[in-house]
Amino acid sequence: MEIKERQLEIIEAAGEILTESGIVGLTTKNLAAKMGFAESALYRHFKGKEEIILTMLRYLSMDMDSRLTNAVSDIDSPTEKLKAAFNNQFEFFKKNPHFLVAIFSDGLLEESKAINEAILQIMGTKRKHLLQIIQQGQKQKQFTDALSADELVHIIMGSFRLHMLQWRLSGFSFDLKLKGNKLMANLLTLIQPLKSIL
Repeated sequence: MEIKERQLEIIEAAGEILTESGIVGLTTKNLAAKMGFAESALYRHFKGKEEIILTMLRYLSMDMDSRLTNAVSDIDSPTEKLKAAFNNQFEFFKKNPHFLVAIFSDGLLEESKAINEAILQIMGTKRKHLLQIIQQGQKQKQFTDALSADELVHIIMGSFRLHMLQWRLSGFSFDLKLKGNKLMANLLTLIQPLKSIL
């Protein structure tokens, strides 16, 4: 998927509108005004609002896949890979909170089947990376096998999503990475095998 520089600027502006006004505020008129050009100029880049949102979500999935692959490529330890993957996500969303809002926006899921599928693709991309790390950690006895890798990923993703939602609802008021690393430490305590008491 190739996104031109102007298209990226448009989807970033769309994300900012979602942050400020929610899905209702995201209109082609408001978007054109934010970009500083005529509404008709938007249609040279996108067919309409749905395509803008879809492009944003597909860009997020593609970008996440690339970022997470690079973040863990030189790390051997599954525990350190998990930390690196989460820190990469925290750093990305700290710099780009408008993209986080796109995922959580009220009404976005109902916008269209294609948008719903694009959000599921983002979740699938993240799940793929986490599953590989958890499976490796279980093979190396770094993570518990009392639960399946799928179940552990479900717990980790749910915790991450709640953390990000709390950050968004607080108006991005706390240090995402600092609090996120504490969450990561707690999750690691939960998923590491219990040591035998002699």
